[in-house]
Amino acid sequence: MRQISLTEGSITKNLMYFALPMMAGNLLQQCYNVADTLIVGRYLGANALAAVGSSYTLMTFLTSILLGMCMGSGAVFSIRYGEKDTRQMKAGMLHSFCLIAAVTVCVNVLVFLGLPLIMRLLNVPPEVAPAMREYLLVIFIGISATFLYNYFAAFLRAVGNSMVPLIFLGVSAVLNIVLDFGFILICGWGVGGAAVATVISQFVSGIGIAVYTVANFSEFRFSREELHFDAGVMREILGFSFLTCMQQSIMNFGILMVQGLVNSFGPVVMAAFAAAVKIDSFAYMPVQDFGNAFSTFIAQNFGAGKHERIEKGIRSALLTTLCFCVVISTVVFAFARPLMQIFVRAEEAEIIKVGVGYLRIEGACYIGIGILFLLYGFYRAVKRPGMSVVLTILSLGTRVVLAYALSAVPAIGVTGIWAAVPIGWGLADLTGILYYVRKRKSLLAHS
Repeated sequence: MRQISLTEGSITKNLMYFALPMMAGNLLQQCYNVADTLIVGRYLGANALAAVGSSYTLMTFLTSILLGMCMGSGAVFSIRYGEKDTRQMKAGMLHSFCLIAAVTVCVNVLVFLGLPLIMRLLNVPPEVAPAMREYLLVIFIGISATFLYNYFAAFLRAVGNSMVPLIFLGVSAVLNIVLDFGFILICGWGVGGAAVATVISQFVSGIGIAVYTVANFSEFRFSREELHFDAGVMREILGFSFLTCMQQSIMNFGILMVQGLVNSFGPVVMAAFAAAVKIDSFAYMPVQDFGNAFSTFIAQNFGAGKHERIEKGIRSALLTTLCFCVVISTVVFAFARPLMQIFVRAEEAEIIKVGVGYLRIEGACYIGIGILFLLYGFYRAVKRPGMSVVLTILSLGTRVVLAYALSAVPAIGVTGIWAAVPIGWGLADLTGILYYVRKRKSLLAHS
């Protein structure tokens, strides 16, 4: 499978070729839970939809710990690949694999022990709780598969191969949808069947991509002499992984806090939020993945010392993001109601009304999140992952505080939760841009 060089050739062309499989892959990854949401909402009712939707928010928060660590390690891999330092890259791979595997085990144990407390903290209504508990207990059996997929996908993308992760996700996404129909409609397993379908699909992609990588990248296999602990390498991996993990976790913890607030408004708002968030995720997922592709581009060129190419890449990425966000904002705003009806039956008028309100506020402002994803990717790639954490705290902190404050005003209500989101994006964007303008030369200094 052809690898794309991001340190030479046309910037825009190579960046888009590299980013497109990542965009398609993440959209397919969303199909795991969206297939559950669509089938559950259509065939099992509003309470089951609320259970799966709330589970998705919690699942995203917890798996973001692993995803963040894989992304942080991927930034190190990309820099070393740009430097053409295979020895250090292999050392980083070994240490990061062991570290993230250990964290995976810890997360799994904590979920199984702490699930009752977590559900109480989320204000899960009694009529939703049994289905949500059943769904989550099955889903987290597959967390090791989530680790495998994201770890090896991070490695492949670091060396310029974004197509293979897409292929494995494509196979598992189709499998997930087929199994959903089989387990829910034919076997009658309810929300537990949706969870089993997702877990089986995740293991297909996780084990498949691991076997492919080991078989096809012999130059990165470890010799016995290389299987040793290096404190310096571990410090570097911990620095990138911990801060990127913190950024991802803070972002999803803020969303989890908002989910708790949404739950307090009852099953109608919960169901509307569950469906609208899926549409929202699909809408801005391509710019999120473009931001991750941009991060790999920056990291490889940072490692290679090509500062002028980095600055040209920033301009190209910003223009591409602006164009995409204008188009997708227009589509989501204009077709909010038909999009909601994909997930919710037409007779559920109140759920659709609430969801349309959410989408029309978010849909007008996707440029804010598009720029923010570029800023996250940039700061991670130039060895400033701490700045990504700062921007995340600003964005999510603003969102959470305003959501609770505005929704408490009777005249605003649940609309205040939706309005808080773009305000948080805008504040973080302004901060990240001003910091870049002031620190541009020192940011690009490779040390």
